[in-house]
Amino acid sequence: MIDIVSTRPSHLPTPSRLISGVACNSLEQLVGNTPVLWTPEITGTPGRGFWAKLEGHNPGGIKDRPGMHLIKCARERGDLTPGALVVESTSGTLGLGLALAGNVYEHPVTLVTDPGMEPSMRYLLSAYGARVEIVDRPHPVGGWQQARRDRVAQLLAEDHRSFCPDQYNNPDNVDAYQQLALELVAQLGRIDVLVCSVGTGGHSAGIARVIREFYPHLRLVGVDATGSTIFGQPARTRLMRGLGSSIHPRNVDYAAFDEIHWVAPGEAVWTCRQLAASRYITGGWSVGAVTLAASWLARTLPDDMRIAAVFPDGPHRYAETIYNDDYCRRHDLLQRRPAHQPDEIGDPREREVTRWTRCTRVIDPSHATADQATA
Repeated sequence: MIDIVSTRPSHLPTPSRLISGVACNSLEQLVGNTPVLWTPEITGTPGRGFWAKLEGHNPGGIKDRPGMHLIKCARERGDLTPGALVVESTSGTLGLGLALAGNVYEHPVTLVTDPGMEPSMRYLLSAYGARVEIVDRPHPVGGWQQARRDRVAQLLAEDHRSFCPDQYNNPDNVDAYQQLALELVAQLGRIDVLVCSVGTGGHSAGIARVIREFYPHLRLVGVDATGSTIFGQPARTRLMRGLGSSIHPRNVDYAAFDEIHWVAPGEAVWTCRQLAASRYITGGWSVGAVTLAASWLARTLPDDMRIAAVFPDGPHRYAETIYNDDYCRRHDLLQRRPAHQPDEIGDPREREVTRWTRCTRVIDPSHATADQATA
């Protein structure tokens, strides 16, 4: 046997000193322990910035965490029997997580989506072994999201053994982010402000809940899409995927939020591209929207405030949308540089917003009254 130490060139360190990662024996070990990166705020104010948690370093993005956790918990409770079908509605990222879980736990996976899912994502999900169904028309009230959920219900009725993780309402979706929160605490120590996009409500609720056990003063800032009804705005057709909703997911922890920002698609596109060109990191719609809000907070809050922002994914699935000039030109998304600061409204129901807007009054629109609003 060759002695590596005695035969290596003298100017090289030993292999054990070169390797900083770990060898993984199973797919699930690839999920988690993602890096955080100091990110200067997007307009370039000297010395101001935030810490970005780069969840795109998971195999499929942030929703690998709930994808694995939802299936694991369902199996442990007996809700999902060995080999049974998993059926879920997705705009993309959770689909990757469930495809991963299906591979690990040996379950077939059917994903219901809509025409807004990028073709590259459909091809990738199919390559990973998932069956992809596309609904052909939006629900008259709940839009594409409700149409997808209705089709999921039909598929569940056809197979009595099948299981739906129900990412919108299942509390396991919130619990799935405990490890991410603990990683942030270990990586950053004190955290004063957490900035999260909001779709199903899982990661904002799950991360904030755990961090507040260490730092009760934590300020939670939610970032939503214009045209989303989550925080009391009227539901409209939306281009942005991964944040926003045309329904009211029960996993949204309204009481946990201190303020909300709505961001328009052109503003997210500009921010994603600026982030890529100036920092060599970027991602999808959620990353652009979160960066816009986190940068403003970094400019306006005292410079000793430690801000953490969650980047749910990387840029790769958005090559034909956010980073495609023809697509952006068709949707009038080019040269939509955001204002230096957001508009302000006093109540989410005050008026419909169409550009970057901030509100510090957070309500649960599914049953809130003016008296239930939280300042």
